[in-house]
Amino acid sequence: MFTIQTLNTIAECGLTRFPQATYSVGPDVQNPAALLVRSADLHKRTFDDSLIAVARAGAGTNNIPVDQLSKRGIPVFNAPGANANAVKELVIASLFLAARNICQAANFVRALDLEGADLDRAVESGKKRFVGYELPGKTLGVIGLGAIGVLVANTAHALGLKVLGFDPQITVQRAWQLTSGVEQALSVEDLCARADFVTVHVPLVSGTTGLIHASRLQLMKKNAALLNFARGEIVVEDDVISALDSGRLSAYICDFPSKRIKDHPHVVALPHLGASTGEAEENCAVFAVDTLRDFLENGNIRNSVNFPEAVSPRIPGTYRLVIANANVPNMVGQISTALANASLNIADLLNKSRGDIAYTIIDMDAPIPDSIIPQLRAIKGVLSARLL
Repeated sequence: MFTIQTLNTIAECGLTRFPQATYSVGPDVQNPAALLVRSADLHKRTFDDSLIAVARAGAGTNNIPVDQLSKRGIPVFNAPGANANAVKELVIASLFLAARNICQAANFVRALDLEGADLDRAVESGKKRFVGYELPGKTLGVIGLGAIGVLVANTAHALGLKVLGFDPQITVQRAWQLTSGVEQALSVEDLCARADFVTVHVPLVSGTTGLIHASRLQLMKKNAALLNFARGEIVVEDDVISALDSGRLSAYICDFPSKRIKDHPHVVALPHLGASTGEAEENCAVFAVDTLRDFLENGNIRNSVNFPEAVSPRIPGTYRLVIANANVPNMVGQISTALANASLNIADLLNKSRGDIAYTIIDMDAPIPDSIIPQLRAIKGVLSARLL
């Protein structure tokens, strides 16, 4: 029986994918083998010794202490791309919000305590304050061409915008998905200097914190607009406010309100709506559950933020062992020696590494005794070992 503790409300269509005969799932589950979360903050949580996996029904994992779990050999899974369409739609909508001053115009009308001819006159005289511009022919710069960035770039191109993209780590899969009309920018600076709109779609890591700062904002065209539906800390808020006040930026549309920016006349700050659709929540739940089940039942690693991709089909009649260890020399040799000393023959072996972590899937042609697990865990550098 696999025990799964849910720390947030998870869409029912995802939870029903756990077979009731082999899974115990819920918020009150004790000694969980896995945690299934959305926004719950795990940084101050004490993790049970029983824990072997954490899955987030969403893309970002800033609420999870990934480094701490990595040291224990615990993979952290996410659901990249499951909410991509929801975020893309909001980003595209924000292009119109910025170009046509829609929110400011709506607020103007709402504040008019008039009626009849007086209201008509006030509307007609006030509308010139909100004159905007059309999108075709304008240039959108997309920083980060993952699942969301690619959808944003392709949709914007279809709307008639010229699109620049920058992502030095773009995958082959995403490159194939990108429309041929998207032009490659040479750098963030190159992109900022040429774009009427800049939108960021990168994870929040040390290298992206403060990615959009004063010197890059200064490169942008006068009256350009900045969109941020990634993470608030990716921009330097003080620098954005200065750029808005000086007229360098005409608008900042973001999903991360703060006390300083929420009332600025050129800011539209939304309450973290990027993935807030019923469809996105369901997609994320199904994605996370399927990924988690494949790991628990087959030992396969897909869509992990800290472990290598490691997928090996099960061979009928074999018995599987999975091991996580420090990525140092001779680990596979030591593991193989321990198995040989136990008279176990390896039928198939897959070893993958990512940074400081390596992961090995081993199929053997005879039953594996439980006694082998303590022997493997005793090898210096082995973080976890599990029989399936």
